[in-house]
Amino acid sequence: MSTATPAGSTSLLDRWGLPKALVYGYIGVLLFMIGDGVESGFIAPYMADHGAGTDVRAGYVITVYGIAVMIASWFSGALSDVWGPRRVMFLGFAIWAVFNVLYLVFALGTENYVLMMVFYGLRGFGYPLFAFGFLVWITATAPTPRLGAAVGWFYFAFTGGLPTLGSLWSSFTIPFLGQYGTLWSAMVLILAGGAFALLGVKERTGYQRLIPADVTLGESLRNSVSIMWTHPRVLVGCLVRIINTTPQFGMLVFLPRIFSDDIGFGESKWLQLLAIIYGTNIVFNLIFGALSDRIGWRTTIATFGGLGCAVSVTLLYFIPTALGPDYYWAAVLVGMFFGATLAGFVPISALIPSMAPTNKGGAMALLNLGAGGATFVGPAIASLFFPLVGAGGVTLIFAALYVVAIGLTMLLKLPQDAEAAIARGDTLQQAAAKS
Repeated sequence: MSTATPAGSTSLLDRWGLPKALVYGYIGVLLFMIGDGVESGFIAPYMADHGAGTDVRAGYVITVYGIAVMIASWFSGALSDVWGPRRVMFLGFAIWAVFNVLYLVFALGTENYVLMMVFYGLRGFGYPLFAFGFLVWITATAPTPRLGAAVGWFYFAFTGGLPTLGSLWSSFTIPFLGQYGTLWSAMVLILAGGAFALLGVKERTGYQRLIPADVTLGESLRNSVSIMWTHPRVLVGCLVRIINTTPQFGMLVFLPRIFSDDIGFGESKWLQLLAIIYGTNIVFNLIFGALSDRIGWRTTIATFGGLGCAVSVTLLYFIPTALGPDYYWAAVLVGMFFGATLAGFVPISALIPSMAPTNKGGAMALLNLGAGGATFVGPAIASLFFPLVGAGGVTLIFAALYVVAIGLTMLLKLPQDAEAAIARGDTLQQAAAKS
């Protein structure tokens, strides 16, 4: 795989793999996802105590939310192709802001379980359209030899907010604002993120449709489905992407209560641990993004992602529960290990669209479906199996999924035209035009 710097990439940011023209978008995604991640460390037990009744019932609300995230994630690729990424990002921003207010006022404010399902679920359409719309923008404009690094920067911003800095924000605001006030504070971050991304980025590719004018939205959506049989390896990549963050979202259903109460770390230390885990993750998103451009995207995913996470997710649960509250430092170490290995999957967002450059919208739709699917599959596995096998059993299920991901990753191989595009230093948009 070529690692030559593309012609014209002379700025320091470009040499780092961060597209200069999109910098404000990265900042916007970071702020937006901090706002979205404010709740991640405590929302399940909070809903259980304020209308849901039990952690399992709260898990059902989060599962409904995950279904909405999954659908919106799939739509983000097809919609971006037809409307342009910027318009899709604006739609996601508006949905998040409106339904978050309705959720806080009419669902949590009245402790109404049905309205929790409705408004929290509908809010789930928001962040995927905003964040993954920007990811489409990146994959359409970044040169393929540096696409792994460009995607790494995206996940630096994405996981920097959800749940890293979002959880850290909560650990400082809850003592002063309380949990309900902290949920309201997220609106400030969402508004700031939207302003940076939607007003600050002037790169014109994202302002317009990415496919020919004669292709309708219906055809674009059909292409995002038909790619499953025209490019079956892209579907395999979707499954790998689901597995990637399924444990992350699934463990947030039961770990807050276990780490805070059962082990005895308390809420503040749990939130800080969550911030440490994903703080480590955002650093390694950059490391593995850049490394993957050198040693290969598939090798990075299988070795550091699949194998690494199979080990680290197991240690993340069993080490702290075995050692107890006096060994917080051990929880920090295994948490950092999990955060680092989770970043090994970052190159999947470069690999999958490169496997189908002539239908990159469909490839991105499936990839984003995988990302959104994890927010549904993770809580669903946790909610279904926790009563049967407990937290330890669910953790082992997650570890087994990572082993499956290793085998699936080995099936992913770039076609010859994609290899040629990487050698030339083309963007995927340019590669599609030459195919």
